[in-house]
Amino acid sequence: MRTNLRRVLWVLIVGCCFVFAAGYWRWTGQLPGILVENLLRRVKVPSAHSIQAYATDVPNARSLTLGAQGTLFVGSRRAGKVYALLDHHKKGKADEIITIAQGLDTPNGVAFRGGALYVAEAERVLRYDHIETNLKNPPVPVVIRAGLPSNPEHASKFIRFGPDGWLYLSVGAPCNVCEPKDERYATIMRMQPDGSDLEVFARGVRDSVGFDWQPQTNELWFTDNGSDGMGDDIPPDELNSAPHQGMHFGFPYCYGDNTPNPEFGRNRDCAEFTPPALDLPAHVASLGARFYSGAMFPAAYQNQIFIAEHGSWNRSSPTGYRISLADLSGNQAAKYEIFAQGWLWGALKWGRPVDLQVMPDGALLVSDDYAGAIYRITYQGR
Repeated sequence: MRTNLRRVLWVLIVGCCFVFAAGYWRWTGQLPGILVENLLRRVKVPSAHSIQAYATDVPNARSLTLGAQGTLFVGSRRAGKVYALLDHHKKGKADEIITIAQGLDTPNGVAFRGGALYVAEAERVLRYDHIETNLKNPPVPVVIRAGLPSNPEHASKFIRFGPDGWLYLSVGAPCNVCEPKDERYATIMRMQPDGSDLEVFARGVRDSVGFDWQPQTNELWFTDNGSDGMGDDIPPDELNSAPHQGMHFGFPYCYGDNTPNPEFGRNRDCAEFTPPALDLPAHVASLGARFYSGAMFPAAYQNQIFIAEHGSWNRSSPTGYRISLADLSGNQAAKYEIFAQGWLWGALKWGRPVDLQVMPDGALLVSDDYAGAIYRITYQGR
């Protein structure tokens, strides 16, 4: 009897905690830091690795980039803010968080070059010059590019500078599945650092919110989110490789390994398009993708790509909510495995990984836009 009573009390306590947490999230856009710290104990990482909170007060934390002086810049989406996180004491935990911009329109993408922070809004790209010496008094941003195609369906834009010095930018499709009239939709584009010479680099990319370049070959690799409404298990999300400009990756005509879309693929030959290097599980919402180039993790992780799986939103059984790893031995996607999981607890989704950043010491940072947090994964096996 006492055992049953304890179980009932435990369920009531846990239920009350989550009701409070849900209300707190709706009000602030993040979970209480103390709750995040405790829930992190449920996240499983490989042996000799550990995960801790780097920061827990970063509402709607999305894309990450690192400044020349070690400042971690964080974009957002709903929050409309850009943050600067500082670890003054070099202890692997942010001890100061500065909001350097607010009131922006979906400022998801952030990139850093030449002392300046670049921020991608829904329809334009901004540049904040000399930002690390003016964190508490940021300059008025320079609009380097305006008039970008934007649609609420996939408004978030990811940006990053490539090895060629161009600023790359993702532009999602304006729909679930359609043939966009504006050929700039469903692409990865690139421009010069001053915003000039905007051009399409890759087509047929439904919704990429993360990409990186293989350190040994300088080839672009990117994630792409599959469409909805075709069932729990199709179409797959994708990991793609674009070694050169001008490739087409199939949307809206074909998906996965040369499978035609039932509506739009009838009159197209899937052999026209480049299939994914790796089919990822359907609806995991693969976002951030980052090659590991640090010296902390074991050598087996070198030049392999980590993927942040944001998690499904309308699948009958939730999936994703984790960090996966794709082994690219021989520059081919040879193996896919789960690296970190635990943000999905039964049917409860308490965290949603978004982006990844390798730090100078080799630690791997992970942003979480649901919990409003940044995590730090380290390795202690040596």
